Amino acid sequence: MERLRNMRTFPLPAVICAVSTICFNTQLLAEPVKQVVLASEINWEQLNPLRGDKSPQAGTLWGNRKGSVPTGFLAKFVDGFSSPPHIHNVTYRAVVISGNIHNDDPDAANMWMPAGSFWTQPKGEVHITSAKGSTNIALVEIDKGPYLVLPVDKAFDSGERPINMDASNIVWVDPKGGALSSDGPKVAYLWGSLKAGQANGTYVKLPVGFEGSIKSSGSLFRAVVIKGVAQYRVSETELKHLLPGSYFGSKGASTHQVSIMAGEESLIYIHTNGNYEIVPK
Repeated sequence: MERLRNMRTFPLPAVICAVSTICFNTQLLAEPVKQVVLASEINWEQLNPLRGDKSPQAGTLWGNRKGSVPTGFLAKFVDGFSSPPHIHNVTYRAVVISGNIHNDDPDAANMWMPAGSFWTQPKGEVHITSAKGSTNIALVEIDKGPYLVLPVDKAFDSGERPINMDASNIVWVDPKGGALSSDGPKVAYLWGSLKAGQANGTYVKLPVGFEGSIKSSGSLFRAVVIKGVAQYRVSETELKHLLPGSYFGSKGASTHQVSIMAGEESLIYIHTNGNYEIVPK
């Protein structure tokens, strides 16, 4: 009884207000959070400041490569760039957006990967990166930072193995559940698992004239335009033109309205942890 006497009581309106606030905040957390970053809005800085003017440039799309969070950024290399042998402390995945990129063992012959090519670089493995072309840009993503460049004497075997996939070797299939069509949207599976809740990376190829949406059921959705120009509907009255290197993403189940109205087909890299559906209008 003594405990009951010492318990504090609260007016009913205060209790209702507190409960309402908690429910409202929970609803806010459940709402999809969308973000769009245009290629023209990217802020560039040195990727490896220790190399000074010889350093590639880096522009963040999401996250923070200097922190400990999942991050996606663009890396830009000048024509003729070639790094010294080095390693990274984290594994990364990469997609060539423009120019030609070589990424392999220091003694390997050049294998120039054009736009649309995909590669992975395991942490701890010694390699070099080279670039050839007037504009050489690649998307780089890591699951956790920081992203560091380290000397070869820090090398170690993580047990992972690298992948270099030229754009010409990508295998395209019709979207799951979509109508079979020779000139409709196509997808290509790059990495990860398609099981619910598991992270995966895919390409989506949308033909000229496509108008519709990409519906995501995962808690995370990230998309980067690799080739072509995609029109992204931000609202009823606003369209944004997404050039290669532009990014759109969301948290929570969401719908992204996209159209490809002119020029060439659009290639989009998608990283999600759920399923998505390509729905023509």
